[in-house]
Amino acid sequence: MSKKSPIIKDGELTLRLLRFRDRDIWNQVRRVNQEWLNPWEATRPEVENQGALPTYFEMIHFQNQEAKAGRSYSFGLWLSDGVENRFIGQITLGGIVMGAYRGGYIGYWVDQRFANRGYTTRAVRALTDYAFSELNLHRIEINLRPENEASRKVAEKAGYIYEGLRPRYLHINGDWRDHSTFVKENIKI
Repeated sequence: MSKKSPIIKDGELTLRLLRFRDRDIWNQVRRVNQEWLNPWEATRPEVENQGALPTYFEMIHFQNQEAKAGRSYSFGLWLSDGVENRFIGQITLGGIVMGAYRGGYIGYWVDQRFANRGYTTRAVRALTDYAFSELNLHRIEINLRPENEASRKVAEKAGYIYEGLRPRYLHINGDWRDHSTFVKENIKI
């Protein structure tokens, strides 16, 4: 991948890497949506000497390093009305492994005020297209909680196929939770 930061567009929806200067709007949208996102949010299991969660600046610094290394890309979702861009969520293509596997996973969240309008599905499709055409990945997974009907619909509408259940897969909202795995493969490579 080139050193230039990727920008992915789909009509009025833009995916661009989060920046340090996005902190205030990111924090504001996260704060407004805290109750809406809590049931689906990754948490850390209790482990000694783990330390505090990273600050926004530490998170962006880490994400920038991961993007430069080609291991993960975390994009803000921006909706333009022609006058201003509004931050409405985040989507990440992470866990990228090349070699014989050539895959990764997509995770996302959206501002509740913009849910059920198709923006998340469009973002997943656009990021999947980018991963297949620009990064030449072969396989992408979306892992979601079985009871998260809205997220399941996003995965299915974006063309992902249910592959199976992963018991106690991720630590979410304070405990190890089962996840349904949806997969899309790049049949061109």
